Amino acid sequence: VNPFLSLLHSISSGLSDTELSAMKFLCRDKIRKRKLETVQSGRELFSILMEQQEIASDNVEFLRKLLQHIDRGDLVAQLVQFEEEEPHAPDDQPDVREKPSAVICDNVGREWKKLMRELGMPEVKLDRIEAAHRFNLYELLVQALREWQRWKGKDAKVADLIKALRGCNLNLVADMVED
Repeated sequence: VNPFLSLLHSISSGLSDTELSAMKFLCRDKIRKRKLETVQSGRELFSILMEQQEIASDNVEFLRKLLQHIDRGDLVAQLVQFEEEEPHAPDDQPDVREKPSAVICDNVGREWKKLMRELGMPEVKLDRIEAAHRFNLYELLVQALREWQRWKGKDAKVADLIKALRGCNLNLVADMVED
C-alpha cells in the first residue's frame, strides 16, 4: 500500500463533516465551486488536490496548512511523522540502473504511452498502470518503466530505451540518456 495514500485515508477517516466543510471552504481558490460541491469526503477532496498537483507525497505544505487552519494538531503530527519517515526509506534510493529512468521521467511527460508502446508494452499493462496512477504523471511513467523492466527481465537494455525514444521523436531525451 502506498504510504502517502494510506496517510490521506487515515486523515480523511479522522475528519468530521464540519472539518471537511471548513477544508472545502479553504480550497475555494484552488478548486472550482461546482466541483467542491460534489465532494463528500476527505478522500475525494485529496484526490482532486492530487490531480491538481496541490499535494503529493513530496509536497505536503498545502495539506499541512489546511490541517492547521482547522485546528487538528493530531493530524498535523501524523503528517510530520510521515515526512520524517518517508525520505529515509532505503527502497526509494535510485540505483545505477534507474538513472536513465529518472532522466526519462523528468522529460517525457504526456508522451509516456507512445514511448511504452514503442518499447512493445501490451496495452492491457498500460491501462492498468494508468488506472493506478492517473493523478501523477511522473509516478505513472516510473511505474511504466519498472513494469517494462520486469516484463523484459535481462533483455531490458538502455539501448532499447534510446531506440524507442528516437522512434518517438524524443531525440533530446535520448541524447540526455546517452550522456
